[in-house]
Order: sequence, then structure tokens, then C-alpha cells
Amino acid sequence: MIGVFGGSGFYDFLDDPQLVAVDTPYGAPSAEFRVGTFQGVEVAFLPRHGADHQFPAHKVPYRANAWAMKELGVDRVIGPCAVGSLQMKYAPGHLVVSDQLVDRSWGRDSTFFDGPETRHLGFADPYCSELRPLAVAACQAAGAETHDGGTLVVIQGPRFSTRAESADFAKSGWATINMTQAPEAQLIRELELCYVNIAVVTDYDTGVEGEIEPVTHAAVLERFEATLGTLRAALADLIPAAATTARQCQCATGMSAAG
Repeated sequence: MIGVFGGSGFYDFLDDPQLVAVDTPYGAPSAEFRVGTFQGVEVAFLPRHGADHQFPAHKVPYRANAWAMKELGVDRVIGPCAVGSLQMKYAPGHLVVSDQLVDRSWGRDSTFFDGPETRHLGFADPYCSELRPLAVAACQAAGAETHDGGTLVVIQGPRFSTRAESADFAKSGWATINMTQAPEAQLIRELELCYVNIAVVTDYDTGVEGEIEPVTHAAVLERFEATLGTLRAALADLIPAAATTARQCQCATGMSAAG
């Protein structure tokens, strides 16, 4: 089964979706899942911020969300998200299939191994090596200006960065900025599921060269809505392609070496 995290506007591509509630040891997920099929592939969709966008990034129940995906039988997860750009070449409207992330969040429940059992996840490459090229090809086929790779830095939120913070991230050479990829990607890997990100660039962050207007939440939502058609077209290619991967990647067995 394929899992998709996202917001409103994604689940309407599913055939005959059913609402499914999942109980987890970590509490309730952000919302009920919508489970249906797409081109014969079973898909479970979950709005990571909740049905009414009631969970800010630092309050998303990440562990419950990831655990529920596994409980439903998901083994490959697609995680679209909105991002700001830290470099001029990643322009608003472009799609970035991230290959690295830097976690600058804090205080989030970021592991299933809080003790007494401790496991040390190998996380050098946070995104699935099998799903990433499929995602790049799907975004390109949808007609999007697509970037294969780019480091995504995750900030705590819910506020946006100061100009000084943003400039520091940009000087580090990082590509995009977001509030939710950590610990989402890590938790999915701890459960030995495959994970790929498609980042929708909605704005230039304030630290990019030149005079950039401070970003607003309304502007982010407006740009994200404008890109939904392209993103849905990419998912239409990616979901059936992802369902046929061999899962010979490190995601499927990553915890076996975690001591």
C-alpha cells in the first residue's frame, strides 16, 4: 500500500475513499485516514496538519501518524510539502525532490526508541534511493520545473525565520526550508518504510540575495493551491510506479544494523 501525507486537494483522486480511524500506542493521528484506490493501487491519505489544519508543525503527532501508516499496511510513503527557497534557482512554482535534510527543530518526539531499548538509526541518506528517481521523473512528466536533489532545512515554527537566520541557512548552501520534514522522515525510516519528499516551492525566504519581502502564511497557501494541479499530476505517475519498486533499498532493512 502507498501512503500519502498532504493537505486538502489530494484525496479527491482516490476511487471510493473510506474514512478509517487508527489507534496507536502514541495517541491518535492527525485525522482519520482516507483509504481508497488509484489505478488499482491501494492508497492511504492523511492530512499531516489535521482535517482542519489544526496542528501547527511543532504539534503534529508525528509518531502516531507514522505508526498508523505502518498499521494500515503501508510500505512506501510520499510526503509532499510546501517549502521556501533559500537559493534563487529554486523559484516559486518549482518542485524539488529533496535528497538531504538538516534538522533545526527541537522538543519534538523524534524517535520510537526513548529507552530502555535504544537503537541508533543510520540516516545518512534520509530519502529512499528507489523512490527518488521515480519522483523526479513523475514531476518532470507533469510539466514542472524539477530539481533532482537539494538540502531541506527544517525549522521549529510556527514562526518564519528572521532575515539573519535565513541568510545563515542560505550561506550554508541549503536549498529549501520547511517545518515538517523532521521528524517525519526519520520516524518513517525507523519503521522500515520507504519515504520520498516532493517539495513545492511557494516563496523566496527572506535571507535570499536581494530585497525579499517577508513571507506570509496566506502567500504560501496561495502558491501551494496554484501548484496543486501539477502536484496531483505528478502523484498520478508516481503512485503506480512506486507500487512496483522492489524495495531492495536501505529503507526496508535499515534497523537491522541499528544497535
